[in-house]
Amino acid sequence: MGGEPGFEELVAEGESVPLAGWDFSWFDGRATEERPTWGYSRLIGQRMASATTALDIQTGGGEVLAGIPFPPKVLVATESWPPNLKVAARNLRPLGAAVLATADEPALPFQANTFDLVVSRHPVHTWWDEIGRVLRPGGTYLSQQIGQGTVRELREAMVGKQPLSSQRATSGAVAEAEGAGLVVVDLRQQALRTVFHDIAAVVHFLRKVVWTVPDFSVDRYRDRLRTLHNRIQAEGSFVTYAQRFLIEARKPVPAFS
Repeated sequence: MGGEPGFEELVAEGESVPLAGWDFSWFDGRATEERPTWGYSRLIGQRMASATTALDIQTGGGEVLAGIPFPPKVLVATESWPPNLKVAARNLRPLGAAVLATADEPALPFQANTFDLVVSRHPVHTWWDEIGRVLRPGGTYLSQQIGQGTVRELREAMVGKQPLSSQRATSGAVAEAEGAGLVVVDLRQQALRTVFHDIAAVVHFLRKVVWTVPDFSVDRYRDRLRTLHNRIQAEGSFVTYAQRFLIEARKPVPAFS
């Protein structure tokens, strides 16, 4: 008999979706997330058009960077997750960008004062000292980051009530940027309504955005997933809020006497 797919079928579907790249098009019709009002893709497109040397850290599959209309003369992207490297190389080839494999650790494989623009969208870590080192004096770091308590409602549906961690707080980012000798010139934050329409979308999201529930697996969280599935069936969707902030920091030009 036909009808709507059941819990086990939806969970299996969510488990089967490939994870390579940072393309969220699979979620079309199954989940939605509001976009930040500042328009990160538009901003980096503008900045790249006026840059000479630029670096995108943790580019993922290069999907966002690939959308810039006018690449700088020298464009480099780094990525630490092996499955993303081929995707990024393919996506960024039309821009003439070099894609480098790097370890997920502080050291960047570039000389000091190399780039006049460094960008990063949703970095897992921000190594502010290294960013300050590779920026030229007068250069800029522009980044859209995951904010404090992001999708907290979804995390708590999986692990129960949790105290709000200070991790990813904007105050911490500002302090670290200033500690690295940079000057924060712009800081904006926004809560974005995020809606899941079925449990397959939840499963795929938790597999892909691994910091939400770091030990997530379907087997480990099957009971919680079933409870959430029943809630979605009864209410039509599950709503949570993604937290984002935009930070722009500049490396001062030394004042010579």
